[in-house]
Amino acid sequence: MTLAENKDVVRRFNQDVIQNGDAEVFAALMAGDFVNHAAPPSALKGPEGMWNTFQNILRPALSDLTVTIHDQVAEGDKVVTRKTISGVHTGTFMGIAATGRTVEIDVIDIIRVRDGQYVEHWGVNTLVAVLASLRQG
Repeated sequence: MTLAENKDVVRRFNQDVIQNGDAEVFAALMAGDFVNHAAPPSALKGPEGMWNTFQNILRPALSDLTVTIHDQVAEGDKVVTRKTISGVHTGTFMGIAATGRTVEIDVIDIIRVRDGQYVEHWGVNTLVAVLASLRQG
C-alpha cells in the first residue's frame, strides 16, 4: 500500500470507528493479530481491548464525540497521527459521574498498517490529566 493509502486507513478508523462507533468498519480495519502496545497492563491488548476502549468506555461517557486530526505523517508501514478526541461528559467516565463539561483528550498515535489493517498501536495521550481535571470539578 502507498503512504497515502495507509494514512487513509488511519483517517477512516478515527472517523468511522472512534467517532461513529461502526463495528463493521472496525472488523474490516483490525487485523486478527493486532497488538495494542499502549494498553494498560490489566487490559486486553488485542482487537477486543481496542473495541472495548471506544465502545464501552469513551462512547458512553462522551456525547457528541468527535475526532479532529491535526497532523499525519507516514513512513514505511507506520502512520503517526496527532489528534484530539472531544465530547461532552454526560455519562460516567472511568468512575467519574457526568459533569456536563467539555472534554478534550490530546493523542499521538503510531499505527503499523499491513494490507489495509491495523496491526500494531503505540500511543500517548492526556487522559490522566483530563480525568484529574474532572475529579477536581
